[in-house]
Amino acid sequence: MSPAVPVGRTPVGRTLAVAATATALLATALGTHLATAAALTGKVLVIGVDGAVLDRVRAADAPHLKGLMAQGLTARSTLYASPMAATSSGPGWSTVATGVWPDRHGVKDNSFIGKNYAAHPDFLTRIENARPTLNTYAAADWEPITSTDQNGPIFSAKVDKRLSLKGDRDGYRNEDPKIAAAAAAELRDRNPDAAFVYLGEIDAAGHSHGAASQQYLDAVGRVDALVGQLLTAVRNRPTYGQENWKILVTTDHGHVPSGGHGGSTLAERSTFVIAKGAGIPAGSVRDDVKLSDVAATVLAQVGVSTAGLDGVPLGAPDADPFDTVRPALRGRVDETGIPADVKGFTHTPPAGWSVDNSRMGTGGVTEWAGWAFATDEFWTQSQRDQWRELNVRSRDVFAVADSDEWDDKAHTGTFDSTLVTPKWPVTGGSTRTLAFRTHYRHEAGQTAQVLVSYNGAAPAVVKTYTADALAKAESLNLQVPAGATDVQVRFRYSGDNNWFWTVDDVRLG
Repeated sequence: MSPAVPVGRTPVGRTLAVAATATALLATALGTHLATAAALTGKVLVIGVDGAVLDRVRAADAPHLKGLMAQGLTARSTLYASPMAATSSGPGWSTVATGVWPDRHGVKDNSFIGKNYAAHPDFLTRIENARPTLNTYAAADWEPITSTDQNGPIFSAKVDKRLSLKGDRDGYRNEDPKIAAAAAAELRDRNPDAAFVYLGEIDAAGHSHGAASQQYLDAVGRVDALVGQLLTAVRNRPTYGQENWKILVTTDHGHVPSGGHGGSTLAERSTFVIAKGAGIPAGSVRDDVKLSDVAATVLAQVGVSTAGLDGVPLGAPDADPFDTVRPALRGRVDETGIPADVKGFTHTPPAGWSVDNSRMGTGGVTEWAGWAFATDEFWTQSQRDQWRELNVRSRDVFAVADSDEWDDKAHTGTFDSTLVTPKWPVTGGSTRTLAFRTHYRHEAGQTAQVLVSYNGAAPAVVKTYTADALAKAESLNLQVPAGATDVQVRFRYSGDNNWFWTVDDVRLG
C-alpha cells in the first residue's frame, strides 16, 4: 500500500444455421475475451467532470470523450430533486462515491449537513477496508472531495494518496491542468488499483456563461484534452499489457442553458456515465444505468463486495420486463408540459402482464388513464416538484398509476386500476419472496394494495400502503398454501385527484 501523502438473402434453414453459428462464434469469442480479462489485474479509473451536459459534450471538440463513447458505453441518467436533495455537487459526488442515494448518504446540498459517510463510505475507502493491499488514489480541485475542511472529505483519509487543490470559478482553468498532470504521473509511473480524478472547469463555465454558450463548449474541449492526458498515462504504463483497466467518466449534475443548477428541471437533473472496458460492447447505449452504479462498478472491478449499495455493476444489466416495452413508447397526447419529441409512455404491458381497468372512470388525461408504463424523463415533466423526481430506485421503464395527473382533464368516476402479473409457478407449502421497487405518495382517500391469488382463487391482500413509501425497495414474504401450483400478483390503486404509485422490477424470488 502506498504511503499516505498530504491531500496530492438464402433458404430459411440455411440462414438460421449461419446465424446460429455466428452467434456461437461470437459467444465463444466474448467468453474467451472475458476469461482473458479476468486473468489480468483489475484496475479502474473514474474521471469526474463537474457540471457536464452530455449533448454539449457531443457538440464540442472532444475527441477523447467521444472516443470513449465509440469504444464503450454511453448511458444517460437522471437525478433526484428536493426534498431528497438539490441537484448540486455535494449530493452528486457523494452519490457517485458512495453508491447510495442521498436519502442514505445524507448529503442534501453543499453544506454537507447530515452527511453519513461512516455508514456509507466512498468506494476507495471501501476498497481500503476490504483489500488494504490495493492502492487507492484521489485528486480534485473542489476541496470537499479530498480535503479535510469542515464539509469533507467525500473520499476519506483512508485513501492511500490524495491530492487537493483549491479551485473556484476563475481558478479551475488553472488548477485542472495541475490535477491532470499529477494524476497522469501517478497513473503512468506508480501503481494505483483504483483512482478518482476530478476536473471542475466545465461547471465553472456553465455558471459564468451558460451551458448553451461557446465558452462552455471551449471548456469541454480543454477538459477533454486533460481526459486524453489521463488516458494516455494509463496506456503508457509499463505493465498495461498485464492489466484489465475499466475507465468511467461521469458528472454530478447538469446545467440549464443559461447556466446554473440545483433545481428540478430535467436539464439540471441530467447526468451520464461513459464506460470502457472488458465486457462493455463498443458503441453501446443503455437506459437502465444510474449514477449510483459507478461505485458498484469500481468495487466489482477490483473484487470488492457491492452488498448494501443502491448501485449495481455495469456488467449486470437490468432484466426488468417493463423495459421491454420501450419500443412501444409514444409521445404526449393530453399533457402539455412534456416536450413533443419525448417518447415516454405506453399502455401496452409487457408479455404476460395485463392491466384491469374494469373499474376505471372514463375520460381524464389519456397518458394516465389506468396503469401506464413510462420513463422518468416523461413522467416527471408532467408536473415538477411534487416528489415524482424522488423515484430514483426505478430504472428505465416503470409502471405508474397517477390519479393526480389523470384528474387534470374532465372525467366520470374515479381512478381505479389494477396491474396484473403473469402466473408464476410455485410449490405448495413453500415460502417465496415478492420483491419490487416502489415509489408511493400517500393521501387520505386513495388506496394502494398488493394482492395475491393462488391457482386462480380470489385475490387476497398481502400489503396495504397507508403512508408514504418513497423510493423504496420492497420485499414481501408469501406463504404458499399446500397444493398451490401458481401465483398471480395484483397491484391495485384507486384515488380521486390524490397522488401516485410506481412499481418496478417485480420479481418472485
